[in-house]
Amino acid sequence: MTIAPDDAQRVSPLYQAMRDIVEQMQDHVPGKLEITIEGIVHDMMSPRQPHELTAAQVSRRLERVMPDGLLAHTGTPDVEEEPEGIMRHPDVMVIAWDDMEGQGSFDPRTIVAAIEVVSRSNPDNDWVGKTRDYPLLGIPVYAIFDPRTGTGAVFSDIHSTPDGPRYAIRKDFVYGEDVTVAEWTISTDGLPRYA
Repeated sequence: MTIAPDDAQRVSPLYQAMRDIVEQMQDHVPGKLEITIEGIVHDMMSPRQPHELTAAQVSRRLERVMPDGLLAHTGTPDVEEEPEGIMRHPDVMVIAWDDMEGQGSFDPRTIVAAIEVVSRSNPDNDWVGKTRDYPLLGIPVYAIFDPRTGTGAVFSDIHSTPDGPRYAIRKDFVYGEDVTVAEWTISTDGLPRYA
C-alpha cells in the first residue's frame, strides 16, 4: 500500500467528523455510507442479488484476462483521499496484489480501474457523484454497469477543467456487447438485469 507524504495526510476537521460518523453508523444502518465533497452519501438499500451477481461476474471475467499480479477485488476496504475529503467504496477495484498490503483504506493512486454496478435506490451516486469523484482521486478508468437499463459506460483520460479533473472520454455500451475496461476486454452477455 502506498503511503502519502506527511504533508498530504492533513485532514480537515469537517472530514474527520464525517469519517467518525460513518465509522460509528456503518454497522447500524442498512446500505453503504460514503463521503464526498458534498457530504455523507447513504445508499439506503443493501445490494441485492442482481447487483452482487453483476459485480461477481464482472470481477471473474476481468480476472480471466488480466495478468496474475492484478486482482479484480470486490471486498473492503474503501478508497480514501483524506485531503480531498473523499471516501468511496467501488463495487470492484482493479488493483495489484502488492498494493493491498498494509492497514487502512486503499490509496486511490494504486487503483487501475473502479467499477460500479448502479443501485436502484441511488443511481445518481454512480452516474453523477462518482463520475465527479473518481477523477479527483486520480483513478484512471471508471466503468459503470447499469442493470436497470442493460447499458453502461467506461470513462477514461483524466484531464484538467475549470471545475477540476474530469474524464475526457466516455464510451457507452449495451449489455451483450464486449466492453474494454482499462486494457482488458470482457463480454457483457448474460449479465443480470433488475426485474
